[in-house]
Amino acid sequence: MAYEFEDIRISQEIFYFLLEHHELREEDETMLFKAYAEQEEVQDLVKSQGEAAQSTVERYGNVIYLIPKEENHFLGFSKAQLKAVLCRSNSTDKDYYLSQFVILTLLVEFFDGQGSSSKAREYMRVGELQNCISQRLKEGAEHISEEEEERAGIAFSNMLEAYEALKSDEKGSRARTTKEGFLHHILSFLQKQGLIEYVEQDEMIKTTKKLDNFMDWNLLNQNNYKRVLWVLGVLKEG
Repeated sequence: MAYEFEDIRISQEIFYFLLEHHELREEDETMLFKAYAEQEEVQDLVKSQGEAAQSTVERYGNVIYLIPKEENHFLGFSKAQLKAVLCRSNSTDKDYYLSQFVILTLLVEFFDGQGSSSKAREYMRVGELQNCISQRLKEGAEHISEEEEERAGIAFSNMLEAYEALKSDEKGSRARTTKEGFLHHILSFLQKQGLIEYVEQDEMIKTTKKLDNFMDWNLLNQNNYKRVLWVLGVLKEG
Protein backbone atom coordinates (compact mmCIF):
# COMPACT_ATOMS: atom_id res chain seq x y z
CA MET A 1 0.00 0.00 0.00
CA ALA A 2 1.27 3.46 -0.90
CA TYR A 3 0.90 6.07 1.85
CA GLU A 4 0.53 9.80 1.45
CA PHE A 5 3.46 11.88 2.68
CA GLU A 6 1.20 13.73 5.16
CA ASP A 7 0.01 10.43 6.69
CA ILE A 8 3.62 9.35 7.18
CA ARG A 9 4.55 12.69 8.71
CA ILE A 10 1.64 12.65 11.19
CA SER A 11 2.27 9.01 12.13
CA GLN A 12 5.89 9.83 12.91
CA GLU A 13 4.82 12.79 15.03
CA ILE A 14 2.40 10.56 16.97
CA PHE A 15 4.98 7.83 17.49
CA TYR A 16 7.66 10.30 18.64
CA PHE A 17 5.15 11.74 21.12
CA LEU A 18 4.48 8.21 22.42
CA LEU A 19 8.22 7.52 22.74
CA GLU A 20 8.62 10.68 24.80
CA HIS A 21 5.48 10.46 26.95
CA HIS A 22 4.40 6.76 26.67
CA GLU A 23 0.78 7.89 26.23
CA LEU A 24 -1.22 10.38 24.19
CA ARG A 25 -4.42 11.82 25.66
CA GLU A 26 -7.20 13.30 23.55
CA GLU A 27 -7.57 16.36 25.79
CA ASP A 28 -3.83 17.13 25.55
CA GLU A 29 -3.20 16.49 21.84
CA THR A 30 -6.59 16.59 20.13
CA MET A 31 -5.28 16.84 16.55
CA LEU A 32 -2.88 13.90 16.89
CA PHE A 33 -5.46 11.79 18.71
CA LYS A 34 -8.12 12.39 16.05
CA ALA A 35 -5.64 11.56 13.29
CA TYR A 36 -4.91 8.21 14.92
CA ALA A 37 -8.54 7.44 15.80
CA GLU A 38 -10.14 8.51 12.51
CA GLN A 39 -7.53 7.77 9.83
CA GLU A 40 -6.87 4.07 9.28
CA GLU A 41 -3.70 4.73 7.28
CA VAL A 42 -2.18 6.81 10.11
CA GLN A 43 -3.14 4.20 12.69
CA ASP A 44 -1.57 1.42 10.60
CA LEU A 45 1.66 3.38 10.24
CA VAL A 46 1.88 4.13 13.97
CA LYS A 47 1.25 0.47 14.86
CA SER A 48 3.89 -0.59 12.34
CA GLN A 49 6.43 1.71 13.97
CA GLY A 50 5.46 0.24 17.33
CA GLU A 51 6.12 -3.29 16.04
CA ALA A 52 9.52 -2.19 14.75
CA ALA A 53 10.29 -0.89 18.25
CA GLN A 54 9.21 -4.21 19.86
CA SER A 55 6.09 -2.57 21.28
CA THR A 56 2.36 -2.43 20.72
CA VAL A 57 0.29 0.72 20.32
CA GLU A 58 -3.19 0.46 21.83
CA ARG A 59 -6.06 2.91 22.23
CA TYR A 60 -8.13 2.54 25.41
CA GLY A 61 -10.95 5.08 25.45
CA ASN A 62 -9.51 8.56 24.95
CA VAL A 63 -5.88 7.55 25.54
CA ILE A 64 -3.33 5.93 23.21
CA TYR A 65 -0.58 3.94 24.94
CA LEU A 66 2.84 2.67 23.84
CA ILE A 67 3.29 -0.72 25.54
CA PRO A 68 6.76 -2.34 25.39
CA LYS A 69 6.78 -6.08 24.77
CA GLU A 70 8.08 -8.38 27.49
CA GLU A 71 11.63 -8.66 26.13
CA ASN A 72 11.93 -4.96 25.29
CA HIS A 73 14.59 -3.78 27.74
CA PHE A 74 15.10 -0.45 25.96
CA LEU A 75 11.61 0.95 26.51
CA GLY A 76 10.75 -1.39 29.37
CA PHE A 77 12.72 -2.97 32.24
CA SER A 78 14.98 -5.99 32.32
CA LYS A 79 14.87 -8.45 35.20
CA ALA A 80 18.19 -7.09 36.47
CA GLN A 81 16.92 -3.50 36.37
CA LEU A 82 13.72 -4.39 38.22
CA LYS A 83 15.64 -6.35 40.82
CA ALA A 84 17.91 -3.34 41.46
CA VAL A 85 14.92 -0.99 41.82
CA LEU A 86 12.60 -3.20 43.85
CA CYS A 87 14.85 -5.40 45.99
CA ARG A 88 17.60 -5.01 48.57
CA SER A 89 21.26 -5.11 47.60
CA ASN A 90 22.70 -8.59 47.04
CA SER A 91 19.15 -9.83 46.44
CA THR A 92 18.47 -13.27 44.97
CA ASP A 93 15.92 -14.53 42.47
CA LYS A 94 13.71 -15.39 45.46
CA ASP A 95 13.53 -11.69 46.32
CA TYR A 96 12.79 -10.74 42.72
CA TYR A 97 9.96 -13.25 42.35
CA LEU A 98 8.59 -12.12 45.70
CA SER A 99 8.41 -8.55 44.37
CA GLN A 100 6.46 -9.78 41.34
CA PHE A 101 4.14 -11.76 43.62
CA VAL A 102 3.44 -8.58 45.61
CA ILE A 103 2.40 -6.78 42.41
CA LEU A 104 0.27 -9.73 41.30
CA THR A 105 -1.47 -9.84 44.69
CA LEU A 106 -2.16 -6.11 44.52
CA LEU A 107 -3.76 -6.51 41.08
CA VAL A 108 -5.99 -9.38 42.17
CA GLU A 109 -7.15 -7.49 45.26
CA PHE A 110 -8.21 -4.51 43.13
CA PHE A 111 -9.58 -6.31 40.09
CA ASP A 112 -11.98 -9.25 40.15
CA GLY A 113 -12.40 -9.75 36.40
CA GLN A 114 -16.21 -9.59 36.53
CA GLY A 115 -18.86 -7.29 35.02
CA SER A 116 -18.44 -4.35 32.66
CA SER A 117 -15.40 -3.18 34.66
CA SER A 118 -12.96 -5.50 36.37
CA LYS A 119 -12.30 -3.08 39.23
CA ALA A 120 -13.62 -4.38 42.55
CA ARG A 121 -12.60 -1.65 45.00
CA GLU A 122 -11.47 1.97 45.11
CA TYR A 123 -8.65 1.83 47.66
CA MET A 124 -6.62 -0.45 49.89
CA ARG A 125 -4.56 0.08 53.02
CA VAL A 126 -0.89 -0.91 52.98
CA GLY A 127 -1.37 -3.01 56.12
CA GLU A 128 -4.18 -4.95 54.43
CA LEU A 129 -1.95 -5.65 51.43
CA GLN A 130 0.79 -6.87 53.75
CA ASN A 131 -1.62 -9.26 55.46
CA CYS A 132 -2.87 -10.57 52.09
CA ILE A 133 0.67 -11.26 50.92
CA SER A 134 1.54 -13.14 54.11
CA GLN A 135 -1.68 -15.16 54.03
CA ARG A 136 -1.40 -16.16 50.37
CA LEU A 137 2.24 -17.16 50.68
CA LYS A 138 1.56 -19.35 53.71
CA GLU A 139 -1.50 -20.96 52.11
CA GLY A 140 0.41 -21.61 48.91
CA ALA A 141 3.39 -23.15 50.69
CA GLU A 142 1.10 -25.40 52.76
CA HIS A 143 -1.37 -26.57 50.11
CA ILE A 144 0.37 -26.54 46.72
CA SER A 145 2.69 -29.44 45.95
CA GLU A 146 6.09 -29.12 44.29
CA GLU A 147 4.60 -30.59 41.11
CA GLU A 148 1.83 -27.97 41.07
CA GLU A 149 4.38 -25.22 41.80
CA GLU A 150 6.45 -26.35 38.82
CA ARG A 151 3.38 -26.40 36.54
CA ALA A 152 2.28 -22.94 37.69
CA GLY A 153 5.81 -21.58 37.43
CA ILE A 154 5.75 -20.18 40.95
CA ALA A 155 7.53 -21.45 44.08
CA PHE A 156 5.61 -20.41 47.19
CA SER A 157 8.09 -21.98 49.59
CA ASN A 158 10.99 -19.97 48.17
CA MET A 159 9.05 -16.71 48.20
CA LEU A 160 7.79 -17.34 51.73
CA GLU A 161 11.37 -17.89 52.83
CA ALA A 162 12.41 -14.58 51.27
CA TYR A 163 9.43 -12.77 52.82
CA GLU A 164 10.05 -14.15 56.31
CA ALA A 165 13.71 -13.14 56.05
CA LEU A 166 12.56 -9.51 55.96
CA LYS A 167 12.29 -7.86 59.37
CA SER A 168 9.11 -6.22 60.68
CA ASP A 169 9.19 -2.58 61.73
CA GLU A 170 6.02 -0.97 63.08
CA LYS A 171 7.67 2.45 62.82
CA GLY A 172 7.35 2.31 59.04
CA SER A 173 10.96 1.76 58.05
CA ARG A 174 11.90 2.49 54.44
CA ALA A 175 14.80 0.02 54.47
CA ARG A 176 14.46 -2.74 51.88
CA THR A 177 15.46 -5.26 54.55
CA THR A 178 12.08 -4.79 56.27
CA LYS A 179 8.64 -5.89 55.10
CA GLU A 180 7.37 -2.31 55.31
CA GLY A 181 10.33 -0.92 53.36
CA PHE A 182 10.13 -3.66 50.75
CA LEU A 183 6.47 -2.81 50.06
CA HIS A 184 7.20 0.93 50.13
CA HIS A 185 9.74 0.70 47.31
CA ILE A 186 7.46 -1.48 45.18
CA LEU A 187 4.53 0.91 45.65
CA SER A 188 6.74 3.94 44.94
CA PHE A 189 7.91 2.29 41.71
CA LEU A 190 4.32 1.60 40.60
CA GLN A 191 3.42 5.22 41.36
CA LYS A 192 6.33 6.49 39.22
CA GLN A 193 4.99 4.37 36.35
CA GLY A 194 1.60 6.08 36.70
CA LEU A 195 -0.18 2.86 37.73
CA ILE A 196 -1.20 3.68 41.31
CA GLU A 197 -1.60 6.60 43.69
CA TYR A 198 0.36 5.85 46.86
CA VAL A 199 -0.60 8.22 49.69
CA GLU A 200 2.19 7.55 52.18
CA GLN A 201 0.89 9.61 55.10
CA ASP A 202 -2.42 7.72 55.05
CA GLU A 203 -0.89 4.40 53.97
CA MET A 204 -3.47 4.34 51.19
CA ILE A 205 -3.26 2.75 47.73
CA LYS A 206 -5.50 3.69 44.80
CA THR A 207 -5.27 2.65 41.18
CA THR A 208 -5.01 5.16 38.34
CA LYS A 209 -7.19 5.36 35.24
CA LYS A 210 -4.20 4.10 33.25
CA LEU A 211 -4.08 0.84 35.20
CA ASP A 212 -7.88 0.51 35.24
CA ASN A 213 -7.98 0.80 31.44
CA PHE A 214 -5.09 -1.59 30.95
CA MET A 215 -6.68 -4.23 33.16
CA ASP A 216 -10.14 -3.89 31.57
CA TRP A 217 -9.00 -3.84 27.95
CA ASN A 218 -5.86 -5.95 27.92
CA LEU A 219 -5.00 -8.25 30.83
CA LEU A 220 -8.19 -9.58 32.30
CA ASN A 221 -9.65 -11.92 29.77
CA GLN A 222 -11.15 -14.85 31.65
CA ASN A 223 -8.41 -17.36 30.74
CA ASN A 224 -5.63 -15.15 32.08
CA TYR A 225 -7.63 -14.16 35.14
CA LYS A 226 -8.50 -17.73 36.12
CA ARG A 227 -4.85 -18.75 35.87
CA VAL A 228 -3.84 -15.86 38.14
CA LEU A 229 -6.47 -16.90 40.69
CA TRP A 230 -5.26 -20.49 40.56
CA VAL A 231 -1.66 -19.44 41.06
CA LEU A 232 -2.66 -17.40 44.11
CA GLY A 233 -4.71 -20.28 45.51
CA VAL A 234 -8.03 -18.43 45.24
CA LEU A 235 -9.45 -20.80 42.61
CA LYS A 236 -9.15 -24.58 42.56
CA GLU A 237 -7.93 -26.14 39.34
CA GLY A 238 -10.60 -27.93 37.34
